[in-house]
Amino acid sequence: MSTITKVLIANRGEIASRIIRTARRMGIASAVVFSDADEHLPFVEEADEAVRLPGTAAADTYLDVDAIVAAAHTVGADAVHPGYGFLSEHAGFARACEAAGLVFVGPPPSVIEAMGSKVEAKRVMADAGVPVLPGTVIDPDASAADVEQAGDGIGFPLIVKAEFGGGGRGMRVVHSRDEVVEAVASARREAEAAFGDGSVFLEHFVAKPRHVEVQIFGDTHGTVVHLFERECSIQRRHQKVIEEAPSPAIVDDVRAQLCVAAVSAARAIGYVGAGTVEFVLDPSGAFWFLEVNTRLQVEHPVTELVTGIDLVELQLEVAAGHALPAGVVHPSFSGHAIEARLYAEDVGAGFLPTSGPVHRLRIDAAPDVRVDAGYADGSIVSTHYDGLLAKVIVWAPTRTQAARRLAEVLQRSEIHGVTTNRDLLARTLRHPEFLAGQIDTGFFERNDPVVLGRPDDAPELMRLHAVAVAVAGQRAAAAGAPVPDGIPPAWRNVGQAAQPLTFRCGDREVKVVCALTRRGIQATVDGSLVEELLVNRVTPEVVELEIARVRHHVTVHRVGAIAFVDSALGSSTMRQLERFPTRAHRGAAGSLHAPLPGTVTRVLVREGDRVRFGQPLLALEAMKMEHTINAAHDGIVSHLYVELGTQVEPTTVLLVITDPDAAP
Repeated sequence: MSTITKVLIANRGEIASRIIRTARRMGIASAVVFSDADEHLPFVEEADEAVRLPGTAAADTYLDVDAIVAAAHTVGADAVHPGYGFLSEHAGFARACEAAGLVFVGPPPSVIEAMGSKVEAKRVMADAGVPVLPGTVIDPDASAADVEQAGDGIGFPLIVKAEFGGGGRGMRVVHSRDEVVEAVASARREAEAAFGDGSVFLEHFVAKPRHVEVQIFGDTHGTVVHLFERECSIQRRHQKVIEEAPSPAIVDDVRAQLCVAAVSAARAIGYVGAGTVEFVLDPSGAFWFLEVNTRLQVEHPVTELVTGIDLVELQLEVAAGHALPAGVVHPSFSGHAIEARLYAEDVGAGFLPTSGPVHRLRIDAAPDVRVDAGYADGSIVSTHYDGLLAKVIVWAPTRTQAARRLAEVLQRSEIHGVTTNRDLLARTLRHPEFLAGQIDTGFFERNDPVVLGRPDDAPELMRLHAVAVAVAGQRAAAAGAPVPDGIPPAWRNVGQAAQPLTFRCGDREVKVVCALTRRGIQATVDGSLVEELLVNRVTPEVVELEIARVRHHVTVHRVGAIAFVDSALGSSTMRQLERFPTRAHRGAAGSLHAPLPGTVTRVLVREGDRVRFGQPLLALEAMKMEHTINAAHDGIVSHLYVELGTQVEPTTVLLVITDPDAAP
């Protein structure tokens, strides 16, 4: 048994902050490592000590084993907590910690190694009597014919998976024989970029599957337990979006079978510490083993809220050699918890990652609401790492109450700056299918996320917010104008000239004219008079007004020409347009711009090639995900400005497609 006095957290963002909180409560000092891109994030300030890892690329910082071990020695840490992602499931890192005399807060290296290969994990589980899906490994030198034959042997639909790693990377669903070769090639490239190993395998795909996982825990004294299940079926691109505990699909007898299978799986590999056994369930309730995650999961808070057990505290206690306490050996759960992952991403653009400043991040942290955030007001979301801004988790006595409360919290949050998936999360939580518990991993195939996540542009919302921004702007201008002594602010000896303002909100333009008259403020929106308008209170950031005798409280947060507006009706972002704009250069007609910052990983066309609408042209890699760029219309590639390895920004012109029949 060892004593942990200081833990180095080999991670970043919200999980680093979350581990720091528990360590501090336990009287354990904390230290973190941070890259140049992360030096101003909250976790760096929250830790007792922080060690800079020069650079921004993950390979040079959070994936540098030697640098992290050296950092642990520098601060005098006696333990290392890897969090999730990065080196959390890297057996070599666990061994390096042990060799350096550091306690690794996780399972033994041999367990990580055995479960690191999904193929080997399936073999071990089959031997232990845990149900597994049929599948086959694809040889690195397999020809196209070999790949097609392997697919035929399993049958369609099937799924291509990376043998090492997770998070949905290197994963493709294949519905027919003519898709399998390209799916394997694409999955290999993505797996190589994300995990340094492009090995993939094919597996039978279960139609309308549910993704359910069981939290397991083992100690060094031979005790292995489960802490019930979590439902993780709401996914996009095989990455989890909303998780909950318990699963709405699991009845008591299935729960018992599932948990017994998970404990059998853990015992078969001598599991120690926190881990998760993942299963896929079909509509009948039958289930099969998917994989073992040998680390803490992103969604662990929902288990903590329904069981009352701090999993990080338990990790540190087990790592120090203590036995699992009685409350863990005989667990119980109550109520329901749901977690939503708030990402910096543009849902309407195909979930493309977004980057830039977070001007404001305010989420109600009431007694029933937990917010695990990695960013704060003024933080910068970089292009180098995962764009998870925060996890918002709600506990309630029932599932319906938890879903409705979480949707309300998200909708009322002030999230200003980068584009996020907030609207998609809130509308998913309010969707009839979700509330009825009728969910599976195909939820977003049946319910278009672009439609669900589209910002609200209802006329009443636009009218209210546009008037509020105009009125707040007038008050701010008046407050900032110099006034001679003895003259009331905003006094004028001539009538006020009404100044037309134009705002762009998404794809829509809204024109507002506000004027101060003897009868108060009058306003028109898109030429229509706002009837019965009464302004009760105005500050530069708060406007309280009535429209047709209905009172509204609106907050207006200005950053330059952009106003971030929040009210009970919803949120909007309004950019004030110049009254007399100058002509801006937009590039040649037919220019195709990069939709996100990243690196060109494939170029599929050459200058002079004729292309068709929707044809893949090139691919960008950003945040370890590959994004294919398709032709926006038919034509000829007249100019190609990038090549393999080119770094691009959202304003970069990639290529130009011209219409060969257009007049010169």
